[in-house]
Amino acid sequence: MNQPEKSRRIRVLTAALLLLMAAGCVDREGRENLVITGSTTVLPAVERCAEAFKMTQDEIGVQVSSGGSGRGILDVASGLSDIGMASREVKDSEIERFGDHFVEHLIGYDAIAVAVSKDVYDAGVTELSSEDVSKIYSGEIDNWRYIGGPDMMILPVARVPGSGTGETFNEMIMGSIRAETEGVEVNAMENAEIKTLIVQSDKAIGYLGIGYTTTGDLRAVAIDGIAPSAENVKDRSYKLSRPLYLYTWNGTSKTEAQFIDFILGPEGQRIIEEEGFFPVAASSVEGACMNTNSDFGPELIYGVVQCLSRSNRRT
Repeated sequence: MNQPEKSRRIRVLTAALLLLMAAGCVDREGRENLVITGSTTVLPAVERCAEAFKMTQDEIGVQVSSGGSGRGILDVASGLSDIGMASREVKDSEIERFGDHFVEHLIGYDAIAVAVSKDVYDAGVTELSSEDVSKIYSGEIDNWRYIGGPDMMILPVARVPGSGTGETFNEMIMGSIRAETEGVEVNAMENAEIKTLIVQSDKAIGYLGIGYTTTGDLRAVAIDGIAPSAENVKDRSYKLSRPLYLYTWNGTSKTEAQFIDFILGPEGQRIIEEEGFFPVAASSVEGACMNTNSDFGPELIYGVVQCLSRSNRRT
């Protein structure tokens, strides 16, 4: 192994160990510390719930960061976090890779909104068919005038690979998670970036969590004649409806359960609703184990992470 490669592995391993040490550890004030990573869609609601949860007790600290649903699932499976946030279900490929130890906690419902710049909406593009959207993202339609809008080029914005939002959109609109989206001109890491790109343009289209469309100069359009309303999302008649999850690994510890129960309680569900999502009744939520085996990244990091994870994980 050459020196640059050796140095890179040391840096990556150090970062992984630092994250792992934070997960489930006790901080300087004697509190247990929950580390939560994952979906940028779920992030704002969980961050607010974490702040509210801290106000109710002083024994558990909560650290929340984003990175996408894929990261949340990988982190919780590898012991780098205690809870993973996801705007999709765990994939079969992830189950095969990591093992049969995911515990799924439904915390609410979301809709992926297809949003356009305010100028485009005001010019008449208030609804699109699934086929229209698919053709925009595949590059077949590149001007708004072809679908009842102004005579200007379309700026399609999409999420980077690993995003649960992006994968759901690709599967439901493009026909496959791995669909080619040759019409895309800009890729963004997070929902907030998608929103900023749409707001700052007069010709953009993008997809993002419905909660990000309640303010600002962008408008969610109806898809196939159905708007992303609460009723249409809950009865799943809106095509881009989806459940939101928290995942724990190999059971759910008492500390993890305490925070999840808070989210499923009255205050947590109120926050879920205020963030633009649709709440679920706590009584309807049960953790459902899903199976997964693993082969995470470079063998060196994976071996250390798994070894420390087993000794660090509470039951």
